[in-house]
Amino acid sequence: MLKGHTKNKGLLLVIIGAIFWGVGGTVSQKLFQDYSILVNWLVTVRLLIAGILLLTIQCVRKGYFHIISIWRNKKTAVQIIIFGLLGMLAVQYTYMASINHGNAAVATLLQYLAPVMIIVYLLLRKLTIFTKQDLMTLTLALLGTFLLLTNGSISGLSVPVISIFWGILSGVALAFYTLYAIPLLKEFDSLVVVGWAMAIGGVTLSFIHPPWQADFSNFTAEIYMYLIFVIIFGTMFAFWFYIESLQYLSPKETSLIGNLEPLSAVLTMVVWLGEPFGFLQWLGMACIIGVTLLLAFNKKASYENN
Repeated sequence: MLKGHTKNKGLLLVIIGAIFWGVGGTVSQKLFQDYSILVNWLVTVRLLIAGILLLTIQCVRKGYFHIISIWRNKKTAVQIIIFGLLGMLAVQYTYMASINHGNAAVATLLQYLAPVMIIVYLLLRKLTIFTKQDLMTLTLALLGTFLLLTNGSISGLSVPVISIFWGILSGVALAFYTLYAIPLLKEFDSLVVVGWAMAIGGVTLSFIHPPWQADFSNFTAEIYMYLIFVIIFGTMFAFWFYIESLQYLSPKETSLIGNLEPLSAVLTMVVWLGEPFGFLQWLGMACIIGVTLLLAFNKKASYENN
C-alpha cells in the first residue's frame, strides 16, 4: 500500500509530465511545418541540451561526484547506456520516424499500445494479476486515444507499412523505457538517470545528425522561443516527471495516465492552431480523463515492481 500523499504526488508528476510532452509535440509540429526545422536535428538538440541541463542542476544541488557515481559500478554503467540508447533515444527516434513516414495520429495510437505491452509483460512474469479495474482502465485508455486522434474514422489511418513498423517499435520502446528505469531509480536520483540517458542519446545521434549543421541565419526570435519551450518543458521536465512518478506509482499506472499526452496535444492543436474538434473526440477525452480519475481514486496502489 502506498500512502495517499505519495500516490497523489506520483499522479501529479505524471499528469504534468504528460501535458508537457503533448504540448511540446504540438510546438514541435509547428516547427516542422511552418519553419522547416528538421525532425532529426530537433531530436538531437533537445536530448543534448535537456540532458546537460538536468546534469548541471543535479551537480549544483548535490555535487559532481553525485552525478558520476552511476559510472563507478560496471553494472549500472552498462544499464544507463542501455537505457539511454534503447529507452530514451529509441522512444524519441521511433516516434518521430513513424510520424515522418505516416502521420501523428497513427504514430501516437501505436505508441500508446505501451500500457498493453507493460501489463502483458507483468502478467507473463507473474508480477501482477489482471483485475477488473485493469480491464476497465485499459479499455478506456485505448478507446479514448483512438477516438481522440481519429474522431471515430479509420480512413485517416491508412499509412505505409514502414510507418506502422516504427509506430509499433515506439510502443515497445516506451514500455521498455518505463520498466527498465525502475532498478536504476532504486539506486540513483531520477535527475541523474534521465540526464545521462538524454546525454547518451543526444551524443549518439550527433554522429548521424550533428546539431551544429543548421542554417542558424534563418532562425528568428519566435523559432528560438519555440525551441526553448520544446527543450525545457517538452523534453526536460516531461521525461523527468514521467520517470520520477515511477517512484510513487506502478509502471502500468504511469503508462495509463500517460495517455493524457495525446489529449494535451490535441487540445493544444484545437485551441492554438484552430484544428476542428468533433463529438467523438470529446467522448475520447472523457474516456482518458476517466482513466485518470479511476486510478486517482483507487485506494489500493498496485506497486508490483518496487
